[in-house]
Amino acid sequence: MVTGIIGQKIGMTQVFGTDGAARPVTVLKAGPCVVVQRKQADRDGYEAVQLGLVEDRPARVTRPVAGLYARANVPPTRVRREVPLDGRSDAPAEGEQVLASLFAAGEQVDVTGISRGHGFQGVMKRHGFGGGRATHGSMFHRAPGSIGQSSYPSRVLKGMRAPGRMGGDQVTVRNLRVVTVDAESNRLVVTGAVPGAAGAYVVIRRAVAPRREPAAPPVDEKKKKKR
Repeated sequence: MVTGIIGQKIGMTQVFGTDGAARPVTVLKAGPCVVVQRKQADRDGYEAVQLGLVEDRPARVTRPVAGLYARANVPPTRVRREVPLDGRSDAPAEGEQVLASLFAAGEQVDVTGISRGHGFQGVMKRHGFGGGRATHGSMFHRAPGSIGQSSYPSRVLKGMRAPGRMGGDQVTVRNLRVVTVDAESNRLVVTGAVPGAAGAYVVIRRAVAPRREPAAPPVDEKKKKKR
């Protein structure tokens, strides 16, 4: 059985629980996807499927890639991702659809996407350095400070945190809970934030290591009777 689906981030909003508390959620467009290629253990060494995200915009692909879609008898897609199988049931054949109904409300999922790019940033924004004194004449406000020793080893050690390009990395947010599944409009609502800007492509998978629910505290019958 397929463990994930390709989607797009629509944006963030909030929902209210039964206790009246507001919870931040992210709305995702999950699918529809088609199976472009099937990976088999005897031929490829592992079991997986390659999914393509069906969009309104037509895709232009090279002739070798067009042959891949022709074998599956599906139109070309702009986005393809590989998703592993869980082995619980038969894998879908090439050309079959994978929809948002793959998930259920209350299930935990892992969402992988590309984080927002922030360009070249200093150590205070990139790594959270405290900086120097903000008083007049200090001349040390947002600099990184000492980055090594003078006599030995007379070089900057590897891994030293320094200014550089920030963001634009692949990030996986784990154990987000599915709040709502709208199979008709291919929408998922999950708790918390998802990496990337609105419109960014993401891969939504069943949680690899789902978080256990905390056990309810025991009820003291004596206190319950006093009330």
